[in-house]
Amino acid sequence: MARKNPFANLMDDKPTENPVALDYTVKGASRSIMSSIDELAERADKLLEGETLIEIDPALVDASFVRDRLEDDPREFEDLLSSIRDRGQDTPILVRPHPQTSGRYMVVFGHRRLDVARQLGRKVRAVVKSLDDRSHVIAQGQENSARANLSFIEKAVFAAKLLELDYDGDNATVLAALSIDKATLSKMLSVASLPAPILAAAGGAKSIGRDRWYELKQLLERPANLEKALAFVARTDFTGINGDAGFHLVMDSLKRTKPIGIAKPVQRRAWIAPDRSVSAEAKSDGKTYSLSLKARDAVGFGDYLSANLDRFYQAFKKQGGS
Repeated sequence: MARKNPFANLMDDKPTENPVALDYTVKGASRSIMSSIDELAERADKLLEGETLIEIDPALVDASFVRDRLEDDPREFEDLLSSIRDRGQDTPILVRPHPQTSGRYMVVFGHRRLDVARQLGRKVRAVVKSLDDRSHVIAQGQENSARANLSFIEKAVFAAKLLELDYDGDNATVLAALSIDKATLSKMLSVASLPAPILAAAGGAKSIGRDRWYELKQLLERPANLEKALAFVARTDFTGINGDAGFHLVMDSLKRTKPIGIAKPVQRRAWIAPDRSVSAEAKSDGKTYSLSLKARDAVGFGDYLSANLDRFYQAFKKQGGS
């Protein structure tokens, strides 16, 4: 299906009598720039339409200079890989000529499709557009806001990174890239300002919305809670913890009234009778002790031990047991 390109007047060299659409300096909370996800998706599509598709060796394509994802869902990636392996790459990625290195490209959006092509050993289908850094991040933000299912915290961190680039004084670039108003941006930045170790521990937190993040921020405004959370993150191994689990662990560490101690390793000891008519396995975790008996004489020997526990205990005490 052919689609018109509302970014043509911004991206192309040809003049036009009807300049459309992405005015990066729109005021009034960006006039609710691209107010719906459907509109964002349509605008991202139109960046690619009417352009020549080429196939590029993934080795020639570098990542975007600004990261938007905090973590990738392995299941989603595997689904995408299977789909492209079986049906091919339906949607091209958008790249720009690399701003510093001749003969190379920088991906604007389509990082996962690029990674899939690398894994499959295939060339990646792409549209090449000459974009400056500002146009790059707006296109990247719009595409990912529409399709990449970025979580609240991922959008918040992305917004903070764009502000660091300081493209304008009224934040119009960030507002356009994420299709948000100034009030939402302010709330995002308040969460993105949390200490880096806590953000790293929480990860992408795909299902955690802004209300839960505000709750965490309010808890961490108390110095004692902040110290407690940082100490918990420092002593906890978050390797392999993704999704929402990291966020919940941090939150639980603040709400827990009694700290969870480190479990002691279970000590095991085995014994076999000389005639192999009974065997025993003893287990202890420092607080409890269990003894299990197996083989032919297990029941009889167990009954004997039970019947003589008083005598065995007295012998234990006489030997200095405590």
